[in-house]
This record gives sequence, C-alpha cells and structure tokens, in this order.
Amino acid sequence: MYAWAPVAVPTLKPSPSGKRLSVFDSRTLGQLEVGPADGGEARMYVCGITPYDATHLGHANTYVTFDLINRVWRDLGAKVNYTQNVTDVDDPLLERAAQTGQEWEELAEDQTELFRSDMQDLRVIPPEHYVGAVESIALVVSLIESMLPTGLVYQLDDPEHPDWYFNTVAAPGFGEISHLDEAEMIAKFRDNGGDPDRPGKRHPLDCLVWRYARPDEPSWTSSLGAGRPGWHIECTAIALKFLGRDFDIQGGGSDLIFPHHEMCAAEAIVASGAPLARAYVHSGLVGLDGEKMSKSKGNLELVSRLRHGGADPMAIRLALLDHHYRENWEWTPDQLEAATRRLALWRSVLDLPGAVPAAETIEAMRAALRGDLDTPTALAAVDTWVAASQAIDQDDPAAIVEMTTAVDALLGIAL
Repeated sequence: MYAWAPVAVPTLKPSPSGKRLSVFDSRTLGQLEVGPADGGEARMYVCGITPYDATHLGHANTYVTFDLINRVWRDLGAKVNYTQNVTDVDDPLLERAAQTGQEWEELAEDQTELFRSDMQDLRVIPPEHYVGAVESIALVVSLIESMLPTGLVYQLDDPEHPDWYFNTVAAPGFGEISHLDEAEMIAKFRDNGGDPDRPGKRHPLDCLVWRYARPDEPSWTSSLGAGRPGWHIECTAIALKFLGRDFDIQGGGSDLIFPHHEMCAAEAIVASGAPLARAYVHSGLVGLDGEKMSKSKGNLELVSRLRHGGADPMAIRLALLDHHYRENWEWTPDQLEAATRRLALWRSVLDLPGAVPAAETIEAMRAALRGDLDTPTALAAVDTWVAASQAIDQDDPAAIVEMTTAVDALLGIAL
C-alpha cells in the first residue's frame, strides 16, 4: 500500500547540545530516552486508522505527535524507520459498508485516500512502510503458525465458529503496560469490542487471532482455515516484519493502551522471545461536546471539514501543537481562530528586512521538544522571537531564514 507524498524536511546545523529525546513511557510510568545515541536507526510503529470514516482531530493529534518524534530524531541525525498500518478489514468497516450499501473495499480505499490527503496537508512525514491488513494476511498466518508450538494459541471447540485465540494472560509481563487489575481489564476489554464472556475460552482476556469465515464476510484461505485476522495480531505481525523485535517506540492514542497495545506486546514476546518495543508512547484524547471524539458517537470535528471550510492546514497543526501531547483536551472553534492569528503573526516576520539572531531560540525549541515534546514551550519561544524581531529594527535577513527553516524542520509549520 502506498502512503502519501514525501514531505521535504530541511536540515539544520547540528545542535551543540548532546541531549537526546526523552518521552513518557506508559510501561515504566517515567521518562525514557528513546532512539539511537549515535545517529543510527530509530524504529517506530504507530497504529493506523480503520478506514470507515473521515480523519477527525483526535486522529490528527496522534499522528502530529509522532511526526514530531520523527522530526526530533531526524534533527538528531537518526535515520527513521517509521511503520504504520491500515486496518482495512475489520468489523466496524464491514458494518459501515453494510449500512451504506457501499462495497467494503471501496469504502476502505475512499477513506484511506482522504486520510492521506489530510496527512499531506498537515505536513506529516509519511511512514517508510504503510501496510494494510489485507496485504498482510500471509504475515499474520505465518506468525500464528510460529506460535502454535508454544501451546498458547488454540482453536475454540465451537462447531459453527472454531476461531483461533491467544492465551494472553500466560504471556510474560502481561499487564505491565496498562497497570490494570484483572477485573478492570475484563471490563475494558468488553467495552472495547472484546469477547470476555465467550464460552470455551481458556481465560476471559484471551484475544482473537484468526476469525473463522462467516457467511457474507470476506475471508482468506489458510492453514488455519478460511477466515481473517484479529485486530491485535495484525499490528504485531506488521511491526515484527518491518521493524524487528525490541524497536524504539510503539505509539498511538491513549485509548489503545488497553487492550490493543497490551495484547500486541503479549503476542510479540511469545512469538519473538523479546519485548515488542522499548517504550510505549501515547497521545492524549481530544474531546468535543464533553466527550472524547469518537466515530461511534459521531461527535467529530473533521480535518477535511475544516480544510474545506477555508482553514489553513498550518493553523490546524498549530492549534494541535498548542497542547502538550499527553494532555486530554476539548476542541473549541476559538482555538483555530487563535492559531490562525498566531500563524499570521509568525508569517509577518517574512516582510521584515531582518530579525534578531535565531540561534538561541532554535536551541530553546530543540530543548523543549527533546524534553517530552513540550510543544507549548517551543511555540512560546517562537512567539518571543517574533515579538522581539518586530520591536527592534534589524537588517540581517539570515535570522529570518534560519528561524523559518527551524520552525519547518522541528514543528512542521511552513511559513
């Protein structure tokens, strides 16, 4: 599957600071340095969309967050191997297609293409590997087959639907990412599409890895019988294939901590004998009308709707960056208005004959971003530089070029 057009990321002069990127790790509940210390390869997997509806601001907040990580690593001299999936066959997609009368493949492609255009407008660097679930069927089957000798993958004794499950709770370290007790896990699993009450499972938290074919559902032939992948095993298989085990960051919104990331990690450690990732990084949730934006609830503000309404994509991105990535926050239209004014103020510097020196501000931006992606502090540093440049006559245009390059490279904002 193709991603979207490449985004040109300018290169800055190396920073005199030796500080690495530090982020909050959900597993250890503390700050963790991530990525290579020597400019080698950084590896990151971010869970992608299920393409049955348009990209809302909660999605955008997540992908802009991990785009910042990508940019910080690049600024540190790392080569970034970024992999993202598309769950282009799953129950919500099939249900929406049935409701609308659209073929599920067509719905998936239409919404994936809309996502691509949203990401390109927001100047999100495309992943190195953009991989759909459908094209990964063989990977999933191979991974499940490799896990059979462990005895932790089993087929349900159900004559009508003999699905395959993974004995999740038997995996080493299960529960270390979400920090939930068993009762909390079962309740959350139930609320998020799991089936803890299904008869015949070894444990309520065991997760589906291969769904046996049902009438009128897409299915693929395999050694496991005709069927399709479960959700968690899809990401595990793609991540292990394109990144290998023990990669730097597994990322997504905080609503994926459990069950998704917990179960992916459990599958991976059984399959590979090593942790899936070194750090589990999660962005906060964006609300609207008092609740988390959710396709199922319909309380969405869509990136495409804002774009088509005349909003500058850079203002949308600035509005997102004005919140710390781990913060849960509520979207209101006045935030876009404020971001639009800020963007205009930043761009006004382009009309000046010169500006105050930029080096100190650029290092302040770098320090803020490398310290757990503190974007509000980075934006404030730019605000201060803009105000100072407007207040004092300068005749050196080099500082304007340096700053606009840094704002582009580090924040992804094209002035």
